[in-house]
Amino acid sequence: MSQLERNLYTAKAHTTGGRDGGVSRTSDHRLEVKLTNPGAKGDGTNPEQLFAMGWSSCFLSAIKLAEAAKKLRLSPDTAVDAEVDLNTKDGKYYLAARLYVTLPDMEARSAQDLIDEAHRLRPYSRAVHGNIEVETKLAETVA
Repeated sequence: MSQLERNLYTAKAHTTGGRDGGVSRTSDHRLEVKLTNPGAKGDGTNPEQLFAMGWSSCFLSAIKLAEAAKKLRLSPDTAVDAEVDLNTKDGKYYLAARLYVTLPDMEARSAQDLIDEAHRLRPYSRAVHGNIEVETKLAETVA
């Protein structure tokens, strides 16, 4: 791994029991979640849901950074919806993801430019690049 310039933040979590009835909590006690397998009944979430939430929020922040650099104004209704699939092939597990970006009141070309720039800025996008199938779609423009 290359030497990074500086560490901005380290998230710490402790998990017991795994995705089948386990619990995961952050070191600062701000977040504690019960874990379940995807599609299981009862309380709890799964890592794929948590990944979708983290990536969509991070991607929306990247869009806002790109927007500020380009001196554009985003609608307060700007949103990112993420879908993360858990797949199998040859007995191995794989992820795939789709990001649907809603940029109301923006011309389609400008919207796509923001999406492309967000992919270049965000650590989630760079982390999965070439590792999982990712599709990004412009969900809505009303210019």
